Amino acid sequence: MKSYIGAIDQGTSSTRFMVFDKSARVVALAQAEHEQIFPRPGWVEHDGLEILRRTREVIAEGLAQRGLQAADLAAIGITNQRETTVVWDRKTGEPIANAIVWQDTRVSEDVARFAADGGQDRFRARTGLPLSTYFSALKLGWLLANVRGSREKAIAGDLLFGNIDTFLVWNLTGGAAGGVHVTDVTNASRTQLFNLQSLDWDPDLLAAFDIPRAMLPRVCSSSEIYGEAAVSEIKGVPIAGILGDQQAALVGQACFQPGEAKNTYGTGCFLLMNTGERMVPSKCGLLTTVAYKLGSQPAHYALEGSVAIAGALVQWLRDNLGLIQRSEDVETLARSVTDNGGVYFVPAFSGLYAPHWKENARGVIAGLTRYANKGHLARAVLEATAYQTREVVEAMEADAGISLANLRVDGGMVVDELLMQFQADILRREVLRPVIQETTALGAAYAAGLAVKFFSGLEELRTNWAVARTWKPRLDEASREQLYRQWKKAVVRSLDWADSQI
Repeated sequence: MKSYIGAIDQGTSSTRFMVFDKSARVVALAQAEHEQIFPRPGWVEHDGLEILRRTREVIAEGLAQRGLQAADLAAIGITNQRETTVVWDRKTGEPIANAIVWQDTRVSEDVARFAADGGQDRFRARTGLPLSTYFSALKLGWLLANVRGSREKAIAGDLLFGNIDTFLVWNLTGGAAGGVHVTDVTNASRTQLFNLQSLDWDPDLLAAFDIPRAMLPRVCSSSEIYGEAAVSEIKGVPIAGILGDQQAALVGQACFQPGEAKNTYGTGCFLLMNTGERMVPSKCGLLTTVAYKLGSQPAHYALEGSVAIAGALVQWLRDNLGLIQRSEDVETLARSVTDNGGVYFVPAFSGLYAPHWKENARGVIAGLTRYANKGHLARAVLEATAYQTREVVEAMEADAGISLANLRVDGGMVVDELLMQFQADILRREVLRPVIQETTALGAAYAAGLAVKFFSGLEELRTNWAVARTWKPRLDEASREQLYRQWKKAVVRSLDWADSQI
């Protein structure tokens, strides 16, 4: 039996390739960032071909680290930034434009136009999603309306649509020379074109958004063999798992039972709770989404709270203000002060997601005095992620009728001890970091491994999960509630800031 399983983790800011053994230990890891393109305020784009190049580069680098060959891999899984929208030419493989990233807000006027007929929740019963700039359907519609000749080519079947998972699978399995055009149920459920009950594209939604069916990928489970890689680095290796990044982290955290939840601290912040085979409609501003579908087994669903800006705020502090040289320096700067100095940062750069869903909110720094310094600002940056997480936890507990005993965490920011302690303090819950922190890539590896029998089943995956670090709440109740009240006041000041033209 082959000894290793691979995972491509294509995120918002970088792409990683990881190799795991049967004990879920990381044996190789390579990572490369890609350019963040901001053509106008509120617009966020990626170069799809750059992402493809970075993917192939990190695969080659990761294998070379341990002297591995394609033949050493039982399969490869893919996990990806969700909702980011790519349209490309079936014959040439060339994207018709840059990918429109999930954070992009250019379709805000379209959101208002659609909401005027039936409200923001007019599609929620079918899709589990409110109308928002977040999801793929309106982004796809924008490309078809604004790239000359694209709608005609799409109707003729000459253009293909996909999120990043679909774009990568198509290219890695042959591209224009026979590439497989597929997605999985988790990514499909983020397009606002997918029916959560039928688990397929919804004809009424396609008509409402005016999307040609011919350009959509075939929807598959999250764990099956989609095709074999045709590129030289991994030629012949089965591509056998696809999961959107947050669902992948749920699987990587072994949250297979209803009520189990995880929070991923990455570019954004995403809390998912497994609700089993039952869809739970949200009344508190959360999303209902597909958690995973493993082969022929029934789909499992999840409640999700999505926060647009978490780690991206640290990058903003680094790249736009120059207050730190490296992202990891934010903790040191924040520790230079003992508290936030009364400063609160609401990072509504692309509106507010769960539980508010306010497209016209914008970022606000509140509570500034001459006493405030860059240390207080750094601390406010970290605390913003913890406050937003508490808002989502409260909404999730109300929707699910379940009080979380603790919070399983993963993602790049969980190495920040100050943030994790504050998260425990403001939640008044224990925060648990697992031994294996690369849970997103691990979830994709698990999905692929199950498909090719590299892993025997969910029980084997559960045995791999263990706690490495626990943070217990230490903050007194009065201080905790005072901080949260001030945060809520700052949120109110961020609302309704942008005019409809912005």
